[in-house]
Amino acid sequence: MDLELICLLAMLGVFLVSNMVIKLPVSLSMMFGAIAGALVGGQGIPLRHLFEGTFTYVDTMLIISTAMLFMTVVQKSGALEALNAAIVTRFYKIPALMLVLLMFVIMFPGMITGSSTAAVLSAGALVAPVLLMIGIPREKAGAIIAIGAIMGMAAPPINIPAMLIGGGVDMPYIGFDGPLFLLTIPCAVFTVLFLGLKYCKNLDIEKLKSQLNTEIGKEYGFKLYLPIIVLIVLLVVSKALPSFPQLGTCLIFLISSFVGLFTGRKFNFLKESADAMETTIPVLAKLMGVGMFIQVLTLVGARGWIVVSCLGLGMVFVYIATFTIMPAFGAVSSYGAASVIGVPFLLVMIQNTSCNDIVVAAVLAFTCCLGDLMPPTALAGNYAAQIVELKYKPVLKNCIIPFLFCIAVAVVCILNTNALSFLTV
Repeated sequence: MDLELICLLAMLGVFLVSNMVIKLPVSLSMMFGAIAGALVGGQGIPLRHLFEGTFTYVDTMLIISTAMLFMTVVQKSGALEALNAAIVTRFYKIPALMLVLLMFVIMFPGMITGSSTAAVLSAGALVAPVLLMIGIPREKAGAIIAIGAIMGMAAPPINIPAMLIGGGVDMPYIGFDGPLFLLTIPCAVFTVLFLGLKYCKNLDIEKLKSQLNTEIGKEYGFKLYLPIIVLIVLLVVSKALPSFPQLGTCLIFLISSFVGLFTGRKFNFLKESADAMETTIPVLAKLMGVGMFIQVLTLVGARGWIVVSCLGLGMVFVYIATFTIMPAFGAVSSYGAASVIGVPFLLVMIQNTSCNDIVVAAVLAFTCCLGDLMPPTALAGNYAAQIVELKYKPVLKNCIIPFLFCIAVAVVCILNTNALSFLTV
């Protein structure tokens, strides 16, 4: 047996035992897995490599941190509550459009933080009562929130698995917006209409108004949405106009957050920011753990061994594994799936086919995100079930058909990467 394979098995074994048996956090489990691989590979405890790995994704961690601050401002200022009320009261006569817009609200936090958990706990918690109010059963409402949060996690502008995969092959995170929108928007729209549309007929708007916070929108008016508008304008302008000063994503989030302090409800920014960062720390720690794991995986040669081995297995196996093993591995960590499996699979596909590498990376990242539905961890699914006050099993059952639809869309895209290459411009 090759030494590289032994190192890989040792790393995965220690990681899985630490996480699933000893119940340690994913971040610590990945660190112990990395140390185990280094020891087996004869590298001792490589402190320098562990330290370097910790800061591999420092740019991504900064983006997530500033995005979380922005979400805190938008939520606490009342903008999300006002948006929910505006959508329901204005579009209740067109239930399909109303549901799609509510789905976009669920997705929004995930789109700017790259975290399905952030989407569920912020927008999901605010939209869930609305979905239940209009008559959607709890298990279906939970499924809508779970899938919506994952679609937000996979959608641009922030897709962490895509960043991890791109970072593993020195591919800049540029040109991903089009492919990721193509993957996520149809899946989100199908999910919310498939699960919720039949329950939204003959809505009693007066009853709905009594249960919605319509006053905050009247009190603060249009200025309540200024932080979101500033964010969108700065993100679009910085990409569309090369002559415009390149502020950077982190600074754009901070500017938009500052604007939000003066547009709505007053709150203690320092306290709420500290609470928000507390919920973000596990995500940042996961990225540090993934960085260490990948650094040692490269150090002991296991990463190259995976690529070489996949090259000899044929593309059919790689495609099958992409849509089975990758989301299943996401049950432990979607970020880990992106780094451990996504990077080698991308290299294999690039070397064996004349595919568009950005579209392939987007599909792989999208598939990794679906791992947040997989038990036992099922971050998005379990949190969504808690919000609608159910166990995860009934929510999971209602996620099956949307999940299969997502896989079908991903398969179509990966088999037609060159035809979709215009989306990467």
